[in-house]
Amino acid sequence: MSESAKGIHNLPEIASAFYIYGDFVEAVPYGSGHINDTFAATYDQSGRIVRYVFQRINHNVFKNPPALMDNVLRVTNHVKEKLSHLHDSSRRTLTLALTHNEKPFYRDSNGNYWRAYLFIEGASTYDIIESPEQARLAAKAFGEFQGHLVDLKGPRLSETIPDFHNTPSRLANLDAAVKADVCGRVKELKAELDFVEKRRHIVSHLLDLNAKGLIPERTTHNDTKLNNVMLDDETGEGICVIDLDTVMPGLALYDFGDLVRTSTSPAAEDEKDLSKVAMQMPMFKALAEGYIQGAGHFLTDSEIENMAFSGKLITFEIGLRFLTDYLSGDKYFKIKRPEHNLDRCRTQFKLVERIEEQEAEMNAYVASLKKTIRKKGDN
Repeated sequence: MSESAKGIHNLPEIASAFYIYGDFVEAVPYGSGHINDTFAATYDQSGRIVRYVFQRINHNVFKNPPALMDNVLRVTNHVKEKLSHLHDSSRRTLTLALTHNEKPFYRDSNGNYWRAYLFIEGASTYDIIESPEQARLAAKAFGEFQGHLVDLKGPRLSETIPDFHNTPSRLANLDAAVKADVCGRVKELKAELDFVEKRRHIVSHLLDLNAKGLIPERTTHNDTKLNNVMLDDETGEGICVIDLDTVMPGLALYDFGDLVRTSTSPAAEDEKDLSKVAMQMPMFKALAEGYIQGAGHFLTDSEIENMAFSGKLITFEIGLRFLTDYLSGDKYFKIKRPEHNLDRCRTQFKLVERIEEQEAEMNAYVASLKKTIRKKGDN
């Protein structure tokens, strides 16, 4: 076992709890996620090397890991059944390893919750998108993922983080953090707080449409960063949606909005040089095309008409979250420097501005796509 895995967690103990054939060889840190601790574990199965992913679920963020894992098990089983006719179905949805007592998680001697997935080989994730075609294929994968779950049976999934994409609630959290000012940082944030004040009126728009019955509640991913879909190394196809912690009831546009936020700008999420932040129209068009290819058959007119708006709203919302965490002492997102969350906030707010500058053109393009798919539906 590697030194990096041995010092913090007892990976051999964790591995032995799961029903996985073969000899445990080692586990090394893996991925770039903000929330959970992730390791790639290697097994020797009679001379054949097979990998699994072990993740420690952050129970400070996800307060009810058993309910979360029940969601994940139901969703992966449902998608697996939908795709069972494909020859590579095991690569197209996450495959959970169960524990020896047939649970989808293990609680270690320190009270940490762990899960294990079969590692998907021959596919990669990307933190920054590289081409419009890559954007289209990723968006199509997320749209198809939503489509697979339209008929998910059983009771409503648990809300793993209540009000996760409830933008009015996120704004209320920021207001409370400003009032408390526990770190004395409000005085340095006039520009950011003025930015928020000018856009306060947009936060309830999607929920208002939901209340009117124009945008239905669906089972959604709720965290559709590009690095949460695996792209096939040979074809570039989006083959597997990952990081299912926030799969729960939500609005389809939460997913598309986060795609716009994470895929249209060439800048990193925490870029300090705001001149690098852009809303690239070719990327947006590719996202809209791919998403409608994957999800257009079930989306309502109002969902399609608000696709561009959702990009602005979710980008604004994530900026609110980063700003709230900065004001509160950086308790939620992992940071690598003192003003990391403030840098993240400023990047999001700059992207909101870039979206606003091109929103009319974005809406016009979505309208043209809507006209095309509705015409096809009439034929």
